[in-house]
Amino acid sequence: MKVEQIYTGCLAHGAYYIHSNGEGAIIDPLREVEPYIKKAEKDGVKIKYIFETHFHADFVSGHLTLAEKTGAKIIYGPTAVPDFDAHVAKDEEIFQLGKVKIKVLHTPGHTMESSTFLLLDENDSEHAIFTGDTLFLGDVGRPDLAQKAANMTQEELAETLYDSLRNKIMPLPDSTIVYPGHGAGSACGKNMMKETVDTLGNQKKVNYALRADMTKAEFVEEVTDGLLPPPGYFPHNVMMNKKGYESIDEVLSQGTKPLSPEAFEAAANETEAVILDVRKNSDFIESHVPNSIFIGLDGDFAPWVGELIVDVKTPILLVVPKHRVEEAVTRLSRIGFDHTLGYLEGGVEAWKNSGKETGSLESISAEEFSKVYPAHKDKVFDVRKQSEYLSEHVEDAHNVPLGFINDHLAEFNKDHMYIHCAGGYRSVIAASILKSRGIHNLTDVKGGFKAIKATSVKTTDYVCPSTL
Repeated sequence: MKVEQIYTGCLAHGAYYIHSNGEGAIIDPLREVEPYIKKAEKDGVKIKYIFETHFHADFVSGHLTLAEKTGAKIIYGPTAVPDFDAHVAKDEEIFQLGKVKIKVLHTPGHTMESSTFLLLDENDSEHAIFTGDTLFLGDVGRPDLAQKAANMTQEELAETLYDSLRNKIMPLPDSTIVYPGHGAGSACGKNMMKETVDTLGNQKKVNYALRADMTKAEFVEEVTDGLLPPPGYFPHNVMMNKKGYESIDEVLSQGTKPLSPEAFEAAANETEAVILDVRKNSDFIESHVPNSIFIGLDGDFAPWVGELIVDVKTPILLVVPKHRVEEAVTRLSRIGFDHTLGYLEGGVEAWKNSGKETGSLESISAEEFSKVYPAHKDKVFDVRKQSEYLSEHVEDAHNVPLGFINDHLAEFNKDHMYIHCAGGYRSVIAASILKSRGIHNLTDVKGGFKAIKATSVKTTDYVCPSTL
């Protein structure tokens, strides 16, 4: 028996590959399925099952494509109602995989079809659980995403999750390995640990939600406290996972088409596509296509695209280095953005050489900022999360978190502004959005708050985020 965690940092997502005696299973696969197929071929394994812990909200799963290419059966837990051929398992139904078994444990609460898959070894001993979004390391799945579909309040879903954890997961041996669906950085939970594998026994010690003497009322209060609104693209992804989607091969074929500057400009005018610049932030600062939005591949690319563009049907035109075109289209498709129309062949250099206008972003060092700060204290905008801002910030700075910038455009005044984040990635995204809305009187502060702290600029006293 072999278990492999396939972790994707950008989405803080864990997929799993299990095989025994020539038979394999994939749990919660990503949209691009070739890596799973190649692993199985290398190991001489036939993929027999595709297990889905629930209808995912934060990414589009590769279950349909993988099933089509391998003949594997898609398995959901009880109450799931997919619009395609799949096996909806009964609670505690067992699936043989080589010499091992996978047992379905229905664990509703995050969503009502949410299920945990228990791996039984060759001796029928509880080896591991694949918990999806039911149990994370240090946290549990948020209970507010399925309210509408389940016709339940988030409190009722939290009560259901409490029962699932107490009745199905906590009674398992402490030695059981916990393989969660997500890690730190995912919007599916609040306070996940940076580790991606643990034992159930240790989670009982460190995870607040598994405290032995916790009452149901206490659990509901703690799990629902401080929940931020989920990203707007989540419902779109749920529907795609439930109803189906276009083949990733077709999405890649369309999205990786090279477009001349003239064809690129024509496509932008005809379709009102978002021009998405995914290069390094320093490249965007120096020169970019006017009205383009910067969200760099080298940061939390997919989550920020989903958070800020929201509508997965939005047509997208890419400004991206040629060797990263397929990566960009693939990462967009993971969260359901399937309507990439192509990329600017030759990049911004070709755009310039064709005689077309380019834009740039004024950006200064933290040291330069420290010199102008005294005269512009009320014109500093911090686009970090509110929790980061409350923990420590530049004195007199305004806080407009990047995720909510489209709802607060009126707060950016007519005077010249200075924008910063933690390290320089989010501030360039924010600046690009403002510039695309016709707000150009702004300057980015390179290196963000980390660099500013090393200067003479006054900042508030540090408060540990856990005490806020």
